[in-house]
Amino acid sequence: MNDSVRRLRIAAALLVGILCAGSLGYALIEDFTALEAFYMTIITVSTVGFGEVRELSDSGKLFTAGLILSSIGTFTFAATAVTRFFVEGNYRDRLRARRIEKIMNEKNNHIIVCGNGRVGEKAVQELEDHKQDVVIVEWNTDLVDKLRKAGKSVLAGDATEDENLINAGLDRAQALITTLPDDAQNLYVVLAARERRKDLLIISRASNANAVSKLRVAGAQNVIMPDQVGGAHMASLVAIPDVVEFLDHIRIQGADAVNLEEIEVRQLPDRLQSMTLAEIDARNRIGVNVIGLRKVSGEMVINPPAETPLESTMKLFVLGTSDQIRRLNEFIGIQSPSLH
Repeated sequence: MNDSVRRLRIAAALLVGILCAGSLGYALIEDFTALEAFYMTIITVSTVGFGEVRELSDSGKLFTAGLILSSIGTFTFAATAVTRFFVEGNYRDRLRARRIEKIMNEKNNHIIVCGNGRVGEKAVQELEDHKQDVVIVEWNTDLVDKLRKAGKSVLAGDATEDENLINAGLDRAQALITTLPDDAQNLYVVLAARERRKDLLIISRASNANAVSKLRVAGAQNVIMPDQVGGAHMASLVAIPDVVEFLDHIRIQGADAVNLEEIEVRQLPDRLQSMTLAEIDARNRIGVNVIGLRKVSGEMVINPPAETPLESTMKLFVLGTSDQIRRLNEFIGIQSPSLH
């Protein structure tokens, strides 16, 4: 418990104790009624100068003197505790914590990113480029303050603690990305998230190749090794530089002029789900290209023929500019995840 909060609670307990002791003392010494004893205690400890309820006996006067002296020390301690509570920012911190808790409770279908280091920061940037709602769980308080000033939704705490994942809206999230630098920490986050949400999309970072299989067994659908991905990309820039540059140009990034998007056929209106690609005729009407599709079996079809019939379990991969993708959304009557 915070020291200022503890002192505030002690002060409150002492004040209640003074009132109870004073009321009991007057009732026993002067045979006052409960109301008279309480009233006499209040006007004594508050030193307002009102007259006595009845004339006091010598014992009552001595008791009153002792009550005044003890109340002075108690009120001084209470005033110090209250001042310290406000001056040290505990009150503001509690208000901010409650405001953040309210914001988190309103989150739905968002993505939780555990850790905001170099990998986590890039993941958050990409997600925000796609207009995704992101909640960051970060333990570094200095970084938390910086992120909050930048307008990010941040929960301060250790992502390996179940309570923090729950407070970040794990029960309502659409996905979780854990980018912690330690594989054991990522493993714990994956286990905790998978235990609570069997249907959650979980993506984990791995620093060591030996951890990849463990993270998959724990419940991560995808495990990414940043060093491996970076090394492969660097080698590709030497081996096939033009191809890599082209792929970087159409990379899935909402801020780019050219985007590669995925659309689930089941999102389409019923009137379109039974058509072929040619009947939808997206290219002639809008200019985008359906460059691939994925069947329910996981099979990928590159450059599918125009006569390919659609199935509700398919996913279409569409290439086009931001304006073309937006027109496609309007044409088929849906909103792309990265553009909503």
